Amino acid sequence: MKTIIISLGLCLVLSSCQQTKENTDPQQATAVELSTAEKIAMAHGYENWDSVEKLAFTFNVDRGENHFDRSWIWEPKSGMVTMMSAQDTISYNHKQVDSTTAQVDAGFINDKYWLLAPFQLLWDADYSELSEQSAQVAPISGDTLDVLTITYKNEGGYTPGDAYDFYYGKDFTVKEWVFRKSNAEQASMSTTWEDYTKYGPLNLAKTHKDSLGTVNIHFTGIKVN
Repeated sequence: MKTIIISLGLCLVLSSCQQTKENTDPQQATAVELSTAEKIAMAHGYENWDSVEKLAFTFNVDRGENHFDRSWIWEPKSGMVTMMSAQDTISYNHKQVDSTTAQVDAGFINDKYWLLAPFQLLWDADYSELSEQSAQVAPISGDTLDVLTITYKNEGGYTPGDAYDFYYGKDFTVKEWVFRKSNAEQASMSTTWEDYTKYGPLNLAKTHKDSLGTVNIHFTGIKVN
């Protein structure tokens, strides 16, 4: 097993939400109504994200008898990421990626997205668009839920032009979602969001299953410091 350590220096700017707007009088503040994306992010613990020093998790995929997993340690303030698999341990800085780390970073982006997608609604605001629908039939449960769709612009990122439909409940936690490659009308994949567990300040769904139970994407070894 080899270890590659790459130290890089640029900053990735992550968008953040603002809950209050200050008046000219510092003793008063006027509350600003949160957007749907902000409410969904907050329901999963986003307001406490700045206190997270380190996040560790293992991304698992079970498809029939086949199993795949890889583990990550992410220090969001510094940008350092360590990936651990059966083949390698690789460390690099996520705040700047070059040709030698792009493939590993693509894996990190994918696995992190499954875990923290409600936060990505805010983090990805500069290169995506949001739209909303009320009272839609969820593809797996058949429940009537509201939907927030994030559609990525055609330039930049690892999957430009893709869309994700977030089906959420009255408490604004995600219940199911649909991935639509290249913003196609038909779903490329639909899965549940279940097995919610509190990890420090974060409220995370550990399990995602498709409608047939043939795909089970789940997280183990979650640690939040």
